[in-house]
Amino acid sequence: MTKVDIRALSLTELEALFAKQNQQAYRAKQVFDWLWAKRAISFSEMTNLSKELRNYLEENYIINAVEISESQVSSDGTIKCAMKLHDAYVVESVLIPNGTRMTACISSQVGCSLTCSFCATGKLKRMRNLSADEIFDQVVLVKNTANEHYNKSLTNIVYMGMGEPLLNYAEVLNSIDKITSPKGLGMSPKRITLSTAGVAKMIIKLGDDSVKVNLALSLHAANDEKRNKIMPINETNSLNSLADALNYFYTKTGTRATFEYIVFKDFNDSIKDADELIAYCKRVKSKVNIIEYNPIDGGEFKQTSPERLRAFKQKLDSSGIICNIRRSRGKDIDAACGQLANKNKFSNVILK
Repeated sequence: MTKVDIRALSLTELEALFAKQNQQAYRAKQVFDWLWAKRAISFSEMTNLSKELRNYLEENYIINAVEISESQVSSDGTIKCAMKLHDAYVVESVLIPNGTRMTACISSQVGCSLTCSFCATGKLKRMRNLSADEIFDQVVLVKNTANEHYNKSLTNIVYMGMGEPLLNYAEVLNSIDKITSPKGLGMSPKRITLSTAGVAKMIIKLGDDSVKVNLALSLHAANDEKRNKIMPINETNSLNSLADALNYFYTKTGTRATFEYIVFKDFNDSIKDADELIAYCKRVKSKVNIIEYNPIDGGEFKQTSPERLRAFKQKLDSSGIICNIRRSRGKDIDAACGQLANKNKFSNVILK
């Protein structure tokens, strides 16, 4: 008999199943509390349940808990974790300490299907979507890592790891519900950022569903010809369609988008490129994070010079664009933006 993943069930579904077993409804609430608020990874931990009930759960259900198989610590304090899933696939999550902030960068898919040319994860095949509980587990494990290494609580979560979150929409939103629920981790949605390469129809759906998290768009070029070269998704999600979707999202939620803009040497780092970005920002309620490029194995791009980076930012500043330079963390362990799975010894597992 195949056991059912109990964390895939809602509280209502649990209550219905327990009723069939002549169990009182509050027992389902107790189990639900153990799974999400107390983060139990085995039925034996559920000590306020009878031994008979725990045995029944053990025989019929399974908790597909994620575990950390390896961690690497960067010279700047960033910690990259290889997260082993129940079916032996591995994804990567990162703890980024920065002053009082402790940020978890988490994955939403095993691999990725978007093949962005500057991203190591894009060189992997997409094997499958992560479930909401697997995403939740990553957050819990990174949260525990922050407590163990820095004696600090997790303050922020970014869906910027492996995969495209909007191509795993239902599970990603379910995970956000669990993370923000008082019955889960109780984190504020204002502390969560969803990063997308740009799936216009799903950005519109975020607006329709009144999703209150922050939204970041991996832009990297503000004209379609250049963006097509580095991000094939742009061929079916043009800058015009993305602008319309982001504006719709803003009208529905009141949340302005953040444009992530990696500067590549002699590709998108000129004053003309800055002018195009300025024009695009004036079409969409937004702000800009300029990101250093982090080289990957076999990559065709290089970092821009400090002088060109400074001139690019000054151009945006002078035009009144809210703009920050985001310095990369964890480059020495391939944990920085775009590097996940770059030199991961588990890549043979990911690609199996």
